[in-house]
Amino acid sequence: MTDPDLSGPQPQDVQAGFCAVLVDEWVRAGVTDAVVAPGSRSTPLVVALATDPRMCTHVVLDERSAGFVALGIGLATGRAAVVATTSGTAAVELHPAVVEASHGGIPLIAVTADRPGELHSVGAPQTIDQVGLFGTSARWAVSPGVPELAASESWRSLAARTVSAATSSPGGPGPVHLNLAFREPLLGSAHGVGLPPGRPEGAPWHQPHGSSGGVPSAGVVDLLAAHAPGRGLIVAGAGCGDPAMLVAAAERLGWPLLADPRSGCRVPAHPVVAAADALLRAPAVAAWRPEVVLRVGASWTSKVLTQWLAGLGPDVAQVLVDPWGRWTDPDRRVGHVVAADPTAFVAAVLATVGSDGLARRSEWAEQWADAERTAQKALSHELGPSTGLAMSEPAVARALVAGLPDGALLVTSSSMPVRDVEWYSAPRQNVAVLANRGVNGIDGVVSTAAGVALGSGGPTVALVGDLAFLYDANALVGIGSRDVALTVMVVDNDGGGIFSFLPQAAELPPDQFERYWGTPHGVDVGAVAAAYGVEVWRLGDRGALDELLANVAEPGVRVGVVASERAANVAAHQYLNAAVAAALLGS
Repeated sequence: MTDPDLSGPQPQDVQAGFCAVLVDEWVRAGVTDAVVAPGSRSTPLVVALATDPRMCTHVVLDERSAGFVALGIGLATGRAAVVATTSGTAAVELHPAVVEASHGGIPLIAVTADRPGELHSVGAPQTIDQVGLFGTSARWAVSPGVPELAASESWRSLAARTVSAATSSPGGPGPVHLNLAFREPLLGSAHGVGLPPGRPEGAPWHQPHGSSGGVPSAGVVDLLAAHAPGRGLIVAGAGCGDPAMLVAAAERLGWPLLADPRSGCRVPAHPVVAAADALLRAPAVAAWRPEVVLRVGASWTSKVLTQWLAGLGPDVAQVLVDPWGRWTDPDRRVGHVVAADPTAFVAAVLATVGSDGLARRSEWAEQWADAERTAQKALSHELGPSTGLAMSEPAVARALVAGLPDGALLVTSSSMPVRDVEWYSAPRQNVAVLANRGVNGIDGVVSTAAGVALGSGGPTVALVGDLAFLYDANALVGIGSRDVALTVMVVDNDGGGIFSFLPQAAELPPDQFERYWGTPHGVDVGAVAAAYGVEVWRLGDRGALDELLANVAEPGVRVGVVASERAANVAAHQYLNAAVAAALLGS
């Protein structure tokens, strides 16, 4: 029997070299951030990330939180962030963020460490089947096995392809799952391994080319152009393309632009309509009928708007434009689905129309603009700082959007916060509104906001309910040591406030409704935040709220708590909708 040859690279050194190549190639492909949840089996990758000064590495103890922090970085920047975990249930904890990234179109590289094949199916600890762990949610999933030097020529391609698949897959940006098996010993050195060289001048191994969506269909372009400056309507949501161009196009076409705050189009401009939800609750406005509707970007949360669009009838041409050809039409009323870049599509419409006859504003556009002015005036009057609704949930949302400094980012939780911002915030410039609306969950929102703050470097505010805060309180672990300006605004109505708007609240016995839907928890959310070492502001009036808003650009993490009451919140919404309807009748 002969002694093993120890003159060449040892297996642990090959693993270290493999991970060094991955990190180098990720950097070449534009990845700037990695989120690491501590563990043992992921050691080779973590060492490579930690020792590469070009990569900004963030440590998050909770894997579920880590996934959403990485997602938040992608949401804010459009760049894929790496999130790395050890094996077993640690890997499973990434699933919620992976699902949100998939449905929300957010680039994410989920890297799960794994045990080598010989430790599977023999009762080895922390070992589960991680191949295909995230199912159809992953844009691409690969388990290359324990790194071997014989396969080193494939390493750069593997890393570059993960970035490409996460940012420009045929189905749009989304998550990639890279499952990496490592064998003990886990600590090695990449020096002397003979790593495969990269491309010259720091170029990535693969550079995908091509555009999202094809050339706009001339027939659909002509269909829209034929209605300028007639009774056309644009409905814009997140991902609608260049907001400034869309606003300018609406002005030229003489069409109202119903602008979701996440679209970037909700700015002070003549065609922009922000109060669409309240307006369409008024029978007189709901009776208005466009001839054609152009839908770009994600859907609004407003059921009133979506039901109105669904009820327009087959004679109203509805055109949905999405860069990846996704069918965001749950009511199945859209007649034309166009896979094209929204900005390029709108430019084609304008080029077809030309400039003749587009300088004047149509009566149709003026009708919507007058209604918008009336609604905003009514909302400002009813939600002012000295009114009885000054600290209501709609008022807090409206004041928050209005009071943020230029360049701030607002992350809204699902359920009531995103709706209140959508329904009641007034148009303004220079504030980006983001949300996890891929699957509309309320988990991971605080972590997402932390990722947005880390990725953007700008002042970030999260508007969340008490349940969303409690579900993700672990996001506050160690957050004070990070270089962020993050404010978490918690509207605390002691339970699931959105359920009070549903038929269950009126049709079920009160005790049954409270137990299964209202779900009061009785937890002092301010005390929870304080237990994590975070500064807590208890906001009892608009003066205190304004003072907190004046501090959101300051470094550090703070939590503001606004007390609310669920039944009173329902009444406030009903009152505001009635006030807008009354104002429209009186105008």
